Amino acid sequence: MTNSIKQDYVDYRIQSAKETLKAAKLLADNSHWNSAINRHYYTCFYAISALLYKYDINANSHAGLKHQFTLHFIKTDVIDKELGRVFVQLFDWRQKGDYGDFYDFDKEKTLPLFIPVESLLEKVESLIKDKK
Repeated sequence: MTNSIKQDYVDYRIQSAKETLKAAKLLADNSHWNSAINRHYYTCFYAISALLYKYDINANSHAGLKHQFTLHFIKTDVIDKELGRVFVQLFDWRQKGDYGDFYDFDKEKTLPLFIPVESLLEKVESLIKDKK
């Protein structure tokens, strides 16, 4: 794959993350908490998938992406452990919110996630730019 095509894919994923974050804000503004949690997770998922791809790290599933991200970027202190914890929490919460019965998120759980999700997206973008 050429570097241009690779970069196009990475840019596409980052743009998807940014659009998904905007969707999370719209959903939260309308008190759709479970859907906002889902969008928080996918904001991180798209950004992290771009990061792993940029660094030629393969992940074939959501769990694989979480594992590779933790192994290569959290345990190595490239990305702050607290941001890693937020992603792992969102991974679990997205599963509960999407597939669990009678599991409802609320404003108190959802709104505080905007800052770390935005921070993770910014950090991922800077790591992608640093990787030539």
